[in-house]
Amino acid sequence: MKEPRRFRWGFVALGVVLAALVIWLWLASHKPVKAPPPPGVPVTVATVTAADVPLSVTALGAALAWQGVTINAQVGGRLLYVAPEGADVAKGALIAEIDSAAYTAVLTQAQGALKRDTALLDEARINLARYKTLAAQDSIAHQTLEDQAAVVRQNEGTVMIDEGQVAAAQVNVNYCRIVSPVAGRVGVRLIDAGNIVTPAAGAAVSSTATGSAAVASSGIVTINQVTPIAVTFTVPQGDFQRLSDVSGGFNRPLTAQALSQETGAVLGQGELLVADNHVDPTTGTVELKARFPNPSRLLWPGQFVNVRLTLQTLSHATTVPAAAVTRGPSGSLVYVVGPGNKVAARPVTVLTTQDSVAVIKTGLRPGETVVTDGQMLLRPGTVVAVRRPGPAKKPAA
Repeated sequence: MKEPRRFRWGFVALGVVLAALVIWLWLASHKPVKAPPPPGVPVTVATVTAADVPLSVTALGAALAWQGVTINAQVGGRLLYVAPEGADVAKGALIAEIDSAAYTAVLTQAQGALKRDTALLDEARINLARYKTLAAQDSIAHQTLEDQAAVVRQNEGTVMIDEGQVAAAQVNVNYCRIVSPVAGRVGVRLIDAGNIVTPAAGAAVSSTATGSAAVASSGIVTINQVTPIAVTFTVPQGDFQRLSDVSGGFNRPLTAQALSQETGAVLGQGELLVADNHVDPTTGTVELKARFPNPSRLLWPGQFVNVRLTLQTLSHATTVPAAAVTRGPSGSLVYVVGPGNKVAARPVTVLTTQDSVAVIKTGLRPGETVVTDGQMLLRPGTVVAVRRPGPAKKPAA
């Protein structure tokens, strides 16, 4: 009876071992897996750089001709010629011509009268000289000598009047040929050749298709000097003081750039030359005027542009994108990406912000990496997933 009992206990022991082995295998297959570390916060970063940064003042401006002239008639008559529209003309070039026949006739009459009265004056002087000789010989009355002297003075006055009439007639003849007072570009003509113009404020009378008369008081044609060209703009009185300090009271010219309002492209570079002599009390601004050589004629009278005035250039300044600077409880700060892509909040002192670039006075060194987008989700020590800004997308055609 002992052997079957030992045999039973052996099966029990084997069952316990098998059960323990099954339990161990089950536990091994269901061992908890460690959770992966949380992903980093996605952020955009940029590198701190050292660069030369020009400090500037920007304003809205308008281009206008450096010299603009409206050609008006100074005598009345039929308009014979007007310079071609859009033509470039030199100073002194013929711009318009008025029929001078009537004025030439008046000039001829005045010249004839001058010659006649000059001859009478010469005769009176000869007689006066003869009378002086006779008076010295006591051959004529002294009264006769005095009368002849008066005749000479009278004829001298008549000749002076004639000379004035000749000069006035010559002026009217000269007014019939209108020449350009400046070098520039001819605009669209305001009246056609063949019409009758009058000197009253440059008014011109022309015949319409219906035969009625139309009066234009805006002149014959305009001439604008576009090389060089002027750009006028206004700045707040605070910026005006900065400009005055930098330029030594506007005794030194400041570099000015004209930028396209549509594309931001540079249309020309010139110099600030003129500052108005007062502050507009209604707006608190001062009007300024810059001169641009404009050799390519990218600037045109009446065109609106953005003007940038360079005050000074900061050499080797520490710069970051302005988007990297945020406001904290104690002032400006940036998030700097360190080892292990962990960020640290770094207080900084911003010297100035120019366009989209912040100039850092203290707190950063060139070569460090700062966060430019995604700061709202960051805390000191946060791990970040760095993504560099991609290239700008081209606009669809």
